[in-house]
Amino acid sequence: MFSKKIKITCFNFKKRNNQKIKKLFSEILQKKNSSFRVIDTFSNKYQYSYSKKNITRFKKYKTISVFGLGGSSLCIKAIYKFLRFKIRKKVYFYDNLNVAVPKIDKNKNLDIVISKSGSTLETIVNQNIFSKSKKLFITENKKSYLNDLAIKLKSEIIEHRNFVGGRYSALSEVGMLPAELLGLKTTKFKKFDNLIKNKNFMSTLINNVAMMHKLHSLGKTNSVILNFDRSLTSLLEWYQQLLSESLGKKGKGFFPIISNLPKDNHSLMQLYLDGNKNNFYTIFDIVDNNTPKIKNENLLRGYNFLKNKSIKSVMIAQRESVKKVFQKQGLKFRNFEIFNKDEESLGIIFTYFMLETILLGKLMKLNPFDQPAVESIKRETKKVLS
Repeated sequence: MFSKKIKITCFNFKKRNNQKIKKLFSEILQKKNSSFRVIDTFSNKYQYSYSKKNITRFKKYKTISVFGLGGSSLCIKAIYKFLRFKIRKKVYFYDNLNVAVPKIDKNKNLDIVISKSGSTLETIVNQNIFSKSKKLFITENKKSYLNDLAIKLKSEIIEHRNFVGGRYSALSEVGMLPAELLGLKTTKFKKFDNLIKNKNFMSTLINNVAMMHKLHSLGKTNSVILNFDRSLTSLLEWYQQLLSESLGKKGKGFFPIISNLPKDNHSLMQLYLDGNKNNFYTIFDIVDNNTPKIKNENLLRGYNFLKNKSIKSVMIAQRESVKKVFQKQGLKFRNFEIFNKDEESLGIIFTYFMLETILLGKLMKLNPFDQPAVESIKRETKKVLS
């Protein structure tokens, strides 16, 4: 346990000599390759391409509409859903085509249009049809459709740094500017400088990378993510993109599958326990006792074991049962337990998984920052439309 806020434990996996991974991580931190500059954004020392003073005028808007695909919106959605209880504003996401369009007061709404390239087709389409409010653009400082549009509309443009890929942008302008507008403390997200000095964090990170690399070599490439808390769904979708788009190359990679428990105990658990053996599992849960309790007077005979139990206590029992059965069957899994829902916890999670993915990429001799195969779909779509 490297933090009072988060506990990560691996089960049914032997620790190994990880000197190679430690050396690799040291090289990455030295940023000899310019691709690793994205790690600068993890630190509180990072200088954003905007100043807090310049964006103060955007804080008056009561609602925010985010126009962006993939990494341009997933991290913002993860922040919003995870910390929803602290946020007074409503945020709407145009993160696919044919989305449900909310009724909003355009004078009280801010549209944030995000695309690193400035040419994301779905974002261009959605903002063209649905964007009717004051606009703020986050895009690279180069000629593109969205850059030209922003100039034409005389809208504010925030630079999306060219060394920050969308799926690694949570702690950059893309994630932190909206977080600032939502009233969150962006400095609290940035724990990288302390974490890399924390021996327990480093040990956890290195051991998990070693575990996942070994599992990949054994053909266990289905990463089944067992989610016990619905407020984590958007965060896990962010992680799903990070893992699949970063490592799904050259015939390698993990297939991340989000499975919602305990619901999936009644549909997929049979497969997990008694089906093919190419899966490994990551359990996610949040410690939260503020859930409805059983009405004792309505319980029938034989179910006294449910007396005074809350929904969460029942879910914890189910989670612990899953862990015990997995251990008995020798299934490889790890457990992430989150004790506090705040900016710091989320910042640690963002930092941890981005570092883990970068390390895995280099260990697997892959570039974790590009997505060359996806470009072929984009080119073909433009051909079909032309």
